[in-house]
Amino acid sequence: MTVRRFAVIAGGGTAGHVQPALALADALVERGHARDEVLLVGSARGSDQVVMEDRGFPVDVLPGRGVARSLAPRALVRNLGAVAGIGLGVVRSLRLVRSARPSVVVAVGGYASVGPAFAALATGTPLVVVNVDAVPGAANRLFGRFAAACLVGWPGTDLPRAVVTGTPVRPEISAVGRDADARRAARRQLGLPEDPPTVVAFGGSLGARRVNEAVAGMAARWDGRGDRSVYHVVGRRDWEAGVGCTGPGPIVRVPYEERMALVYTAADLVICRAGAMTVAELAAAGVPAVLVPLPGAPGDHQGANARVLERSGAATVVTDAECTSERLTELVDGLLGRPDRLAAMAGAARALAPVDAAGAGAEVIETCARRRWWTREVS
Repeated sequence: MTVRRFAVIAGGGTAGHVQPALALADALVERGHARDEVLLVGSARGSDQVVMEDRGFPVDVLPGRGVARSLAPRALVRNLGAVAGIGLGVVRSLRLVRSARPSVVVAVGGYASVGPAFAALATGTPLVVVNVDAVPGAANRLFGRFAAACLVGWPGTDLPRAVVTGTPVRPEISAVGRDADARRAARRQLGLPEDPPTVVAFGGSLGARRVNEAVAGMAARWDGRGDRSVYHVVGRRDWEAGVGCTGPGPIVRVPYEERMALVYTAADLVICRAGAMTVAELAAAGVPAVLVPLPGAPGDHQGANARVLERSGAATVVTDAECTSERLTELVDGLLGRPDRLAAMAGAARALAPVDAAGAGAEVIETCARRRWWTREVS
């Protein structure tokens, strides 16, 4: 027997799409909806299905892959396959939405959201778009025109019917406490000295060559110093390639780190890219940052994300071209020498974070779903 769903929440391919989907699903459960009434739709590529099923929700996955923004022959061939996969995902999504008969479809972005968003419009189901970057992506710009509401992470995001709810982050990130005792305990668990200031660096699950090389050079310049330490999450790809994962200095290196709440607790300062979930987590945890936006990101969305924190005083932005060991050393030395500045940056970061972004988003989703119910009752 087909189970009637209250909501279909669709999107995936990266943590920046999966984590908001999971946070919104959990918030709907907290508001009284059964888990089997919330269907999560992700990408068949990668780990979406495993991550989503671990949270106890029914899951479906769609074919497809992201479209490469390049005219190179290899990219064109890849894009033909990507378009074909998205087309197949649209067909499957039409069947899925007609079968599940949800009261609302929520699209959190990425190619896995395209089919369900299209199916919502084709079946007259209310659509809610979730946009966590400061600049909307292509899919969200397209479907946002027809959405009942667009949930956005930052004020000023250019989408119609935008409601600023903030970006939903994992509860353990929002619960991070960074008092002196918590920092020492976190550093101990990470294998770091407890008392010296700690700089954390990461560049995503795969890595970021420019950041990794600059951080390795910065650590080498600090070799023999006992007044600071570095925790460097190199990324699996760069670790295997040997990029930035060796060299002297007061540094601990790991290929990957799942305990990000522990990492944020330990850090006096973070050096990282400026993806949507990263900047949202920095704000929620109240961590000062040096942000190095990924060059060439669509719509320069990482640059826009970074500038949100920079304007508030929570971060300093360094371009990718400027990200050298010399520049980082000079900048980080200056910041670590100003504890008052770091404290002000941490406070500015915290001030950006909403109290309950997921709960606010779930409330808007329910409101949009009720509009559908009212229409049915009237008709």
